[in-house]
Amino acid sequence: MLFRIPITLAFFVLFTSMCSGQEDRLDTHRPNVLIIVADDLGYSDLGSFGGEIKTENMDILAHRGIQLTNFYAAPTCSPSRAMLLSGTDNHLVGLGTQKYYWSEEQKGRPGYEGQLNNRFVTIATRFKDAGYHTYMAGKWHLGYDRESYPSARGFEESFALLEGGASHFDQRGVISKAPKANYRKNGQAVDLPKNFFSSEFYTDTLINNIERNRQDGKPFFAYAAYTAPHWPLQAPAEFSDKYKHIYDVGYEAIAEARLKRMKEKGILSEYTLANPGTAYYPQWKQLTTAQKVREARLMEIYAGMVESLDFHIGRLITYLEDTGELDNTVIFFMSDNGAEGSNPLDIRAGKTPNSSWIPENFDNSLENLGKAGSYVSVGPGWARVSSTPYRLHKGFTTEGGIKVPAFIYYPKMARSTAISSEFITVRDIAPTLMELAGLEPSLNSYQGRKVLPVTGKSLIKHLWGKERSVHGEQFTAGWELFGRRAIRYGTWKMIWLNEPWGKEVWELYDLANDPGEMNDLAAARPDIVKKLNSHWESYVRQNEMVVVDKVDILYTNGRSHYQENPNKPLENTSINY
Repeated sequence: MLFRIPITLAFFVLFTSMCSGQEDRLDTHRPNVLIIVADDLGYSDLGSFGGEIKTENMDILAHRGIQLTNFYAAPTCSPSRAMLLSGTDNHLVGLGTQKYYWSEEQKGRPGYEGQLNNRFVTIATRFKDAGYHTYMAGKWHLGYDRESYPSARGFEESFALLEGGASHFDQRGVISKAPKANYRKNGQAVDLPKNFFSSEFYTDTLINNIERNRQDGKPFFAYAAYTAPHWPLQAPAEFSDKYKHIYDVGYEAIAEARLKRMKEKGILSEYTLANPGTAYYPQWKQLTTAQKVREARLMEIYAGMVESLDFHIGRLITYLEDTGELDNTVIFFMSDNGAEGSNPLDIRAGKTPNSSWIPENFDNSLENLGKAGSYVSVGPGWARVSSTPYRLHKGFTTEGGIKVPAFIYYPKMARSTAISSEFITVRDIAPTLMELAGLEPSLNSYQGRKVLPVTGKSLIKHLWGKERSVHGEQFTAGWELFGRRAIRYGTWKMIWLNEPWGKEVWELYDLANDPGEMNDLAAARPDIVKKLNSHWESYVRQNEMVVVDKVDILYTNGRSHYQENPNKPLENTSINY
């Protein structure tokens, strides 16, 4: 489905308030806000970012808005979503780590609750207080207690999956500890309807919410938190079957084709090289014939998930166009982290690991892949392709784990149909959207209690062409999760990764000349290492962090993805890093 945008839209309209001297303010008609989050979508998966997957609806929004090609999230989903809703670092607002994955040193510490804490005010609450309708549908993953449900954090209407993932066709969960996924409608436990498909249902829910209150004249703030293309890989056959045999050529050929298109689109410089991956995971030529057939089918299903996601996003945009709301709606899109390269078989949850629970409860034969009763992931080989040209994938503080596709669309922006390569982070979105709605982003207190300030920076001046750089040329930014860490100072970046992916010491990269993080300069530039280490220590202090070198992280090594028999339980599933 391609939504329709009339050619008469004025993409360079200035606000009426500009005429009165308030250059960066809106007119008196407050905009609607729509945030769209894809789950585990890789940097190069969208057509507008170089991918071969058909994503015409998202591509229209990206091309007619501002495409953010240097946008950063967190290494995994819930820390990113916490920063999106707060405008503040995840280590302060409760997601310093994910729930149940604390180190002993982190347990009980503020910021490490594993769910949203009460030290801040969500953007949804701010919009609700300002007279907006606030709607949410999809993945929450920000708390399992009633006080952390979306219904308690500013959403007037919500239909939320509490866990980090679930079946896309029914209510089966994704870990042995929660074999039935937990959904909440306005805070109350509910079961899914028949004929459920995640992207379709979440879209219908938001459309129904908006339509129900459309005539009262109040603007809306909507959060479309899709679960696609997060595993398990499942998609209607009419989407996935379109990609039959497209991926038979293998990882390297698809990655090279994407890289070429990215250069043609101006997303990458002509000198950019794709990271070749690690010897820890096999190249296409190292796979057996049976493995190649299976791998190609996995990517066909993944592509079908992404195209079906685009189709349903197109339905939502078409609804806004047909009701006359599109011209006054700010749309922000992002993926919550890099592409997923881990194997759900490796998750250790509760007393029964997924390595035995999945084979006992799902049919992962080649013929059944993509259907409701299957449970597979795309794996590290295709995750490297989705991360083109960057290093590694979700769960890592490398570029492939934290650099994600993003764009912002609003017909009233003075800048549109543009590509922005400025460094921008997920923390910058909350203050931007609040300022667009005429709200002051930061509060000192809320309902009699002191609250954390918003630390992201508004993009308003950048979006209106009045400020080229958002954070300045020599900005500092940091990331950390599960002991893996990174610190940026301008174009210099240091990372620390556990073995076998890293050296368990600081590595140094010059992203201006080495965006794929292939040439470690730590030994050659000890002066830069010293400077960035000082910035790292400041980042840790400012965000009250507890950093532990080796944490019992969610996944084991992921090489189990390539086992010949996908329904045979794994051995040695409890590997700690």
